[in-house]
Amino acid sequence: MHPFELTKELMAIPSVTGTEARLGEFLSSHLSTLGYRVERQDVTDDRFNIFAYAGEGRVMFCTHLDTVPPATIPVREDDDFLYGRGACDTKGIIAAMLAAGDRLRNGGINTFGYMFLVGEETDSIGARTANARQWNSEYVIVGEPTQNLLASAQKGTMMLRLSATGKAAHSGYPEMGVSAIQNLWAVLQDCQNADWGNDAVLGKGTFNVGVFQGGLAANIVPPHATASIMIRTVEERAQVEEKMRRITANRATIEIVGASDPQIFHVVDGFATTVVSFGSDAPHLGNTGKRLLIGPGSILDAHTAGERISKRELMEGIDLYDTLVRKLLV
Repeated sequence: MHPFELTKELMAIPSVTGTEARLGEFLSSHLSTLGYRVERQDVTDDRFNIFAYAGEGRVMFCTHLDTVPPATIPVREDDDFLYGRGACDTKGIIAAMLAAGDRLRNGGINTFGYMFLVGEETDSIGARTANARQWNSEYVIVGEPTQNLLASAQKGTMMLRLSATGKAAHSGYPEMGVSAIQNLWAVLQDCQNADWGNDAVLGKGTFNVGVFQGGLAANIVPPHATASIMIRTVEERAQVEEKMRRITANRATIEIVGASDPQIFHVVDGFATTVVSFGSDAPHLGNTGKRLLIGPGSILDAHTAGERISKRELMEGIDLYDTLVRKLLV
């Protein structure tokens, strides 16, 4: 199947985090048809990772099956781009990796395999489950949209849920209640104004409020409020967590949903490099070999209503993955 057609077929299968099973079934069957030895690893009752091998897996291609919502964006194409949910994050990358594998096997190279993982967009449960296995691989090439530049470093992440409580009251008599929204908003403003570090390589740490919820009705002083936040970190997790707890003090409760330290990745001579601010499964795959991070597509198109991948970049990504594996196996 041509990589463009495979990308469109993959995009037509919704796989928002938690619903990856149908896509996993499709890829398991597709890989078996191509002659790979396919294994499944159960992650939860109805979700599984996929491992596939051409032979000995000295180098593993790796990316994730899940996407962010909404589940579907109309799949379409024009002369330059493919459009749809997962186009660059990461269904086009899956197609590029599989096409590169075809080239490698046609060239007599079969010392590689694939890891397709669930849950990257939330807690990386698939990567953490895969990492617990015994691996003999020397390298893992993690696919994310880097515009075909090899990432030399990646900011860390800390995803948190903050909760504040208040006291409900009639809105005509607000002095009788306590607004949880106002309390939490004050915490978030202090967090937004805080210094989250500045690294010579990674740049500045950043703070984002992604979701804010609270209250019961317009005429009730809100008794509860929550916020989901993401910090892109340039400092160690423990340092960021301590700073967050100091800022929050006793004004809100903190639940850490997921976190990873900043990462330095393996690079290869002759490949242009970049530093990325987004997260990936790479920090959770330390047992799978030296980690590389690279793929076609732009992260600026990921998670958007107009998600797309350049056809030119996708084809260049196939060349890149082919060349990269050959260099790693020298």
